[in-house]
Amino acid sequence: MVCRINELLVDSHWSVVIIGAGQAGLSAAHYLWRDGLVPGRDFIILDAGDGPGGAWRERWDSLTLGTTNHISDLPGFPLGRPNPNVPASRVVSDYYDQFERELELCVVRPADVSSVTSEERGAGILHITTDIDGQRVRLSTDFLINATGTWTQPYVPFVPGIGDFEGRQLHTVNFRDVEDFRGLRTLVVGGGISATQFLLQLAEVTDTVWATRRPPNFTTREFDGQWGLEVERAVRERTLSGLAPASVVRTTGLPIRREFREGVDSGVLVSRGMFDRILPHGVHFPGTTESPPPTTSDGLGPSANDVLAVPESWAPFATARVEEIDVIFWNTGFRAALKHLAPLHLRTPEGGIAMDTEVAVRDDPRLFLVGYGSASSTLGATRAGRIAARELLKRMSGRQRSPRSSRPEAGAEPSPEPTGNTAES
Repeated sequence: MVCRINELLVDSHWSVVIIGAGQAGLSAAHYLWRDGLVPGRDFIILDAGDGPGGAWRERWDSLTLGTTNHISDLPGFPLGRPNPNVPASRVVSDYYDQFERELELCVVRPADVSSVTSEERGAGILHITTDIDGQRVRLSTDFLINATGTWTQPYVPFVPGIGDFEGRQLHTVNFRDVEDFRGLRTLVVGGGISATQFLLQLAEVTDTVWATRRPPNFTTREFDGQWGLEVERAVRERTLSGLAPASVVRTTGLPIRREFREGVDSGVLVSRGMFDRILPHGVHFPGTTESPPPTTSDGLGPSANDVLAVPESWAPFATARVEEIDVIFWNTGFRAALKHLAPLHLRTPEGGIAMDTEVAVRDDPRLFLVGYGSASSTLGATRAGRIAARELLKRMSGRQRSPRSSRPEAGAEPSPEPTGNTAES
């Protein structure tokens, strides 16, 4: 459905606004739609992307569904079995596009939301300012479902000398092709799944060095349903107490896949510890003969086991040394993309956002965060969308809907579930 700015948005008021059309945002939209809210009349979606696909739209072509973790189905709309050799960005973009069309969702894009404000903290109307094709548009809503994820907030830690490096620096979000690294000595920083996958790809075209703060957290644990529940429990405990979500690798660990085992044996997936200073043409490693740091006690599980699952993957330089480097490739994760919510003063002194449930903000009953904390995985995002929609509808119940500005209604009453539906309760 095409949502025209002059007809729908300028100075308009909505019962619900969803920010973000990725897995979590589309899931929430489905459950609002299923329970009777009409897209383009009762709610709209503001999405910063140029087209459907969420963060997947921005992924590199070498990332296929045959090399990445599986993608959870959108509710009532099975993905099926796409070609595992087709870029995931293309598969997911087409899939999300079909979903939006099937439900006739009113998605406004590209709509970059810059701020969400309120005259009264935790109550009243929420005011949204967004930029759409260079036009600043203001609208308001009774309830907001925020589904902005993390992709637009790549994290690079500060290291002394980072501004003096004369080579190339890039983050995961900037990666396009391994050929860009051919012949260049590359330092890959980070202990997550992306770093290990990139190391294996880059080893075919260039010399690499791997740097991690802790021993690589390989685990013999099977990544089954029980594992997933334990991971989500650990993250949920942090977010419910107002702590910032922990890094993915500390929470999930690394699977011991055959290709990873071979990478360790070949010396590619062997961490040299962490550097403490960046120089114009390299990095300085302080050297260490210390044992791996002890197991943490923060409820996240071991970030460095006393007995490592793959001890050969941890070989820090024993003495101080400088490594000449052409490229620093930061695979250091992301932070929640919530800058537009800063005017609402949601942050706790510990840096997180206190939550009442997995999705409901404790100090603001108008606001739901989906795709945050334990709901940041694709499976968790789908569940979070369902929970947010259910709780939002409860809060709307008995309230008289706020009047809207004069504008034509877009969309029709929701039709039966989309083709292939396996309705969730």
